[in-house]
Amino acid sequence: MTQPALEFVISALEKIRDTSDHLPRASRTALARLQVIAPNKAELLAPIRERVRGCTKCPHLARSRTQTVFGVGNLDAELMFVGEAPGTDEDRQGEPFVGRAGQLLTRIIETMGFAREEVYIANILKCRPDTAPGSFGNRPPTPAEMQTCRPYLVEQIEIIQPKVLVALGAVAVEGLLGTRGTMRELRGRWHSYSGTPLMITYHPAYLLRNQAPSEKRKVWEDMLQVLERLERPITERQRNYFL
Repeated sequence: MTQPALEFVISALEKIRDTSDHLPRASRTALARLQVIAPNKAELLAPIRERVRGCTKCPHLARSRTQTVFGVGNLDAELMFVGEAPGTDEDRQGEPFVGRAGQLLTRIIETMGFAREEVYIANILKCRPDTAPGSFGNRPPTPAEMQTCRPYLVEQIEIIQPKVLVALGAVAVEGLLGTRGTMRELRGRWHSYSGTPLMITYHPAYLLRNQAPSEKRKVWEDMLQVLERLERPITERQRNYFL
């Protein structure tokens, strides 16, 4: 790609990122223009990844992070999972969902009939939320942090163009839709993100805290709906599966 073309790509993506309402039709039209110049999605994502790597819009997170955590997986994925933010393991390794919750997510993905590498995984935040010295665990992102970081995810989704999105937990829902509500109200039914079908389900970390078979089954029933929406074959074993 020539330097002028690359500069156009970066400029156009920044316009998409900075548009407050992110109108789907306008975004897709702009993206179509970009793909004529840079048909390779990796080329489109590369400048965004670099902006994320050097981002200091949340100075407290830029100071406390080990590294940013951009996203991982198949850039042509038909299925994309969105979580809330990196944890300790993710901050250290630079990849989303690699800790215990990530291992459970990988198991869910594989039971659905996908390899982890076939889907795309990202978070609302690209930095681990900072915690007080000496404290343990992770804290949820603040609304301000989500609002600041959300445009990066918007660009990722617009470039990858998955057929189905899965939001993992209430924080991911708030980051994607700006909606606050209980998971009991939100999960298990279809929503829409800019025209893309969105399934809301529990975060894998919730299942690690709550080992009740009934809660695990709820997540799996949500994933069966995803498979049906993707028109993937479902075996009898999958239908009767419990996590």
